[in-house]
Amino acid sequence: MNADRYEFVIVGSGAGGATLAMELSKRGKMVLVVDQGKPENEIGTLMDSFRYFDLNYFTKMPPRSKDGAILWRTMMAGGTTVVSCGNGVHCLENELAEYGILLEQEFIEAEREMQIVEYNPRRLSQGSKKILEVSEDLGYTMVPMLKFIDPTKCRRCGECTLGCKYDAKWTALDYLTESLENGVEVMYKTRVNKVLRKNGRATGIRVSGPDGTREINAEVVILSAGGIGTPIILQNSGVDEAGKGLFMDLLVNTYGVTQDLSQVEEPTMAIAYHGAYNSKGFILSPYINQHRILRFVEMGMQGIFPNKNRLLGIMTKIRDEPTGQVNINGTFSKPITENDWRKLREGSLISKEILTGAGADRKSIIVSKVQGAHPGGTAAIGTIVDKDLQTRVDNLFVCDGSVFPTSPGMPPILTIVALAKRLAKTLS
Repeated sequence: MNADRYEFVIVGSGAGGATLAMELSKRGKMVLVVDQGKPENEIGTLMDSFRYFDLNYFTKMPPRSKDGAILWRTMMAGGTTVVSCGNGVHCLENELAEYGILLEQEFIEAEREMQIVEYNPRRLSQGSKKILEVSEDLGYTMVPMLKFIDPTKCRRCGECTLGCKYDAKWTALDYLTESLENGVEVMYKTRVNKVLRKNGRATGIRVSGPDGTREINAEVVILSAGGIGTPIILQNSGVDEAGKGLFMDLLVNTYGVTQDLSQVEEPTMAIAYHGAYNSKGFILSPYINQHRILRFVEMGMQGIFPNKNRLLGIMTKIRDEPTGQVNINGTFSKPITENDWRKLREGSLISKEILTGAGADRKSIIVSKVQGAHPGGTAAIGTIVDKDLQTRVDNLFVCDGSVFPTSPGMPPILTIVALAKRLAKTLS
């Protein structure tokens, strides 16, 4: 194609961007996708992940908010869908409906294409089977998680968050591949500096890449660069109010050492307790980081010593308050409020009860540092974008987790895909 002017330029190739590219290209539109990352030929190991996770160049540590919360995200084709746990759950349906955004049909389409099914409890590790039994006895019933993981390909290696080397998990790359077959162009290793504007209307983007700085003209610009990347571009483009209201779906992992149980032979977050979600704002799900270096990041020296083959863990993920800020220079803050701490503490206390009931030594129980993996809210519906996801700049749209009006406290990928499908219908 190599056009001087495109109908649509999409910034980012994750859940939102790749879905938009596929849907618009199916409708015959001239589309360019621009991504700061690049395709990765090898994924799935810890050493591989050093290439695509957002890590400090020297220390190889993930970024932290000014308030200490660890943020896990990637810079790669397909975005963080490549390193997700493969969870395909609905979230924020009621909250979005309040703005007139109804996604029933889009959810159905996405669930069919992503082949979302409940995880089979018979394929749980022995550790999670014990957690399932104990949690039921204690009144914290866990149920199978909905997954976009093909059970015929899954080797149950438990390393979903490093990328699936067996190609068992749906990722945005599946949609991106279809987009390329439909004629979409992709420009990798290219940073978007700002959106070009004229007379209150978006006219394209200015980018920096391997060939230097250039301007790309477009009739419509859609930002899908994520809860951190999108507000930076918006602020650089004169939408100064973007960046406020950051949430991160904060989480802690609670670990305990057993005599002979582990969770290494299953996908991450295979089952979950949702009973406290509506009333208290958190979910619980079995989860461990198998690699000592990752446990060192989240717990310090205490995380190095446990043997993964004797380790059980449960994640507490909360709906945190949108009190953070993404700054134009890329720094960000996320104050952990007392309400956030209350949810994290209550979830970790229940986790300790379940883990000790499952046979973990009470003295071995460790709770990780606070982390987050779903930044959003920084270009929220009702504040930065309208119900059609358009900013106050004509023909400048946003479609990623940054538009969420509140923290989901749930895996957001399916909802972002549904929003992108809806936007594509609106624009074509």
